[in-house]
Amino acid sequence: MTDRKILVAVDLQNDFIDGALGTKEAEAIVPAAEARIREWREAGAEIIATLDTHEENYAETQEGKRLPVAHCIRGTEGWKLNLVIREALGNCVLVEKPTFGSIRLPELIREKIGDGEGATIELIGLCTDICVVSNALLLKAAFPEATIQVSSGCCAGVTPEKHKAALETMASCQIDIL
Repeated sequence: MTDRKILVAVDLQNDFIDGALGTKEAEAIVPAAEARIREWREAGAEIIATLDTHEENYAETQEGKRLPVAHCIRGTEGWKLNLVIREALGNCVLVEKPTFGSIRLPELIREKIGDGEGATIELIGLCTDICVVSNALLLKAAFPEATIQVSSGCCAGVTPEKHKAALETMASCQIDIL
């Protein structure tokens, strides 16, 4: 792999794995996600991790009114990356995002790969049907000539059915599903 390959680890935080919004499916992908991160690191690829980041006023936000489960509140244990994932990530770029998709993510990636032609951007993480799909579609729009791919075995949705539906949506938008 070269510097034209970027792995984006989406929201592999405690609250999405075994915390406030955790699921057994999310817990089950941790070993595969760890292995994928280590594989990309060993190959010298750039790695970026996103952090779903909310403040104490979460319940007053639009998202908080629609999903009334406090999660990923800055500074809490639930906001932190899963320990196994954090160790695998090493010293990577962290991007805090206050909502599902990060508008900063394409800007950071553009600094590394220019227009993206010939580059590969792979996404892994949680939740397939919310934050992974949001970021994958933002990246596909920002880098139409890059290969955007999602490692399905390193992702989990809110439910298995929603995971599958999100993968189908991304495939429909010319995102490669591995």
